[in-house]
Amino acid sequence: MADDRPSTGPAILFLCLGNICRSPLAEGAARAAFAKAGIDATIDSAGTGDWHIGRPPDARAQAEARRRGVDISTLRGRQLRRADFYDFDLILAADATNLRDARALRPADATAELKLMLDLLPDRGGEGVTDPYYGEDDGFAATWDDVDAVAAALVAEFSPPSG
Repeated sequence: MADDRPSTGPAILFLCLGNICRSPLAEGAARAAFAKAGIDATIDSAGTGDWHIGRPPDARAQAEARRRGVDISTLRGRQLRRADFYDFDLILAADATNLRDARALRPADATAELKLMLDLLPDRGGEGVTDPYYGEDDGFAATWDDVDAVAAALVAEFSPPSG
């Protein structure tokens, strides 16, 4: 991971439970937003669990991303690892359970900042991104709306000052 990191720009990891719904949607939204803004960044996603390692995102997540003009079909599930706490500047968890699990794994000398995704949005701090896995397809649209707003907030935070 560290060898792939660009010399400039932030390194951001999105985290959810299985890395097949929320975090790959967040990764896709952020990659698209940073590319559109012309900001160099390292963006990845992972899960706290190991059930979907090596698997592509859920077909419904892929369909929602495609509907929004983003292809996440090449992403593959992976599990959060201790090295991520050094390789990334910011790890954004989808919900309080993912945050708790990441904190339990986080080394004492880790350099990554760890917080909830929705902490980046006004009036949404402390909230979790709803897990659409067991729901209807429209849950994926709501999840996309949340992670797309997070991506926009990140782009605003990391955009170079104008002037």
